[in-house]
Amino acid sequence: MVNHKNKRKNIFFGLALAIGVVCFVVGKTTAAETTATKSKVAPLKVLMVTGGSSHDYTNQKGILEKGIAARANIQWTIAHQGGTNRAKMIELFKSPDWAKGYDVVVHNQCFGGVTDVAFTERVAQAHYAGVPAVIIHCTVHSYRHAKTDAWRKVIGVSSFSHEKHRPLAVRNLQAKHPIMQGFPKVWNTPNGELYKIDKMWPNCKALATAFGEDTQKDHTCIWTNTIGKGKVFGTTIGHHNETMSTDVYLDLVTRGMLWACNKLDDSGKPKPGYGPAKVK
Repeated sequence: MVNHKNKRKNIFFGLALAIGVVCFVVGKTTAAETTATKSKVAPLKVLMVTGGSSHDYTNQKGILEKGIAARANIQWTIAHQGGTNRAKMIELFKSPDWAKGYDVVVHNQCFGGVTDVAFTERVAQAHYAGVPAVIIHCTVHSYRHAKTDAWRKVIGVSSFSHEKHRPLAVRNLQAKHPIMQGFPKVWNTPNGELYKIDKMWPNCKALATAFGEDTQKDHTCIWTNTIGKGKVFGTTIGHHNETMSTDVYLDLVTRGMLWACNKLDDSGKPKPGYGPAKVK
């Protein structure tokens, strides 16, 4: 006599086992494909332009190079030019194609004595054309006396002077913005040099401010901007190496860079493939 009940159990067991094996294989395949996809993502090609007066650019380029590379999938090219001459028109910017081939440019420079209009507008044009930019500290004061607003419009703010050196209480104004997720509600910097913001251009959006004891008012110190086809992240924080070396600062600048390249998700995390390389 055939036991139909046991037969049905065996059939159901066999089907369940088969489905389980298929799901396991598909799951492993999907995970493998995801890993393969990430490994195929090319690193962002990042140009850092640095040099000029009044700052320790020799050490700061290393702080930024190592700090951001530990947080994002990038490939650096570093142009350290101009020595300590604030009026130097560096060789890089003498070519109209100076930013060609790069996904983003990190500007950490101090050339406040350059007044040549054609030179200044050539620097700005690359970002009008769509190359994203990260603007750090004295980059805001570079070309500030040139009789053109081209560079100021790229940066998003106009500034011509700064307050005395003292630590800053940086207040997060946009905690839900992807760049500011993970940034403290108030960050007390180890040291600081607050730039006086005289004008914010129409597309500039403040993300954080700090109160100026000399001027007795708040000044934007972290922001985003758009100009032409380009996206810009900027901060006037970064005079002192001890501030630049902090995790808060390096996390912030990395998120700002990824945001400018459209590689930052809404939660403030790098999009797939653009996070730090995993240590094997």
